[in-house]
Amino acid sequence: MERLQKVIAQAGIASRRKAEEMILDGRVRINGKVVRELGTKVGPKSEIEVDGVKIEQEEHVYYVLYKPSGYVSTVDDDKGRKVITDLVPPGSRVFPVGRLDYNTTGLIILTNDGEFSNMMTHPKFKIPKRYVAKVKNIPSYIAIKQLESGLELDDGYKTGSAKVRMKTVDHKKNSAILEIVISEGHNRQIRRMLEAVGSEVIKLKREQFGFLTLDGLTTGDWRELSRKEVSKLRELANPVVPNEPRGKKKKK
Repeated sequence: MERLQKVIAQAGIASRRKAEEMILDGRVRINGKVVRELGTKVGPKSEIEVDGVKIEQEEHVYYVLYKPSGYVSTVDDDKGRKVITDLVPPGSRVFPVGRLDYNTTGLIILTNDGEFSNMMTHPKFKIPKRYVAKVKNIPSYIAIKQLESGLELDDGYKTGSAKVRMKTVDHKKNSAILEIVISEGHNRQIRRMLEAVGSEVIKLKREQFGFLTLDGLTTGDWRELSRKEVSKLRELANPVVPNEPRGKKKKK
């Protein structure tokens, strides 16, 4: 079951706030009856009309894709570059959850569920993302600590804490491979974090998103997420905190 204003917004009729105004104004019908309550929930079989026009409820779909280099993480591109939505089944009206740079490879989710997308990308939900970066100029111990504790990027954005592990070092080529885990998704964040400590990214790949990995996928491959996986990702964003045991009452 979904909130009525959310379904109207997802159908592209209006923003959620505007949809709420439409409901209050009596412009929305469910199964032929005018509804004015904002808390109303509807199911996939509910017939919804806005200003007398029936809207189609779109079933939510969720894909995980192994993004290749040379694709942009958008639905369309004004420069004519290849877009990642070309790699999933045709006719799927999906959009990417967050972005990976043009030359960055790895795991990205695509869906038509706006609420789910927000849960996966907003920093407050702290969904971990694991990247592997090959860099030129081996970062020092101090640089690693700066990356881990957070630093200020060139646009003034202060990054949160990160986990950083040096996987391999090549002193002859002055290069290294790092594993970095963050729970944010600021524009080109990993590349800019490393640039801020004097290292240049040669290759960058996202290997994990939450608990999802690229296992079983090769470059350009995709698969549909199971209901269990979607539910588990939602739980990761909103963990259930068990009730604290009640303390014993003191004897008078």
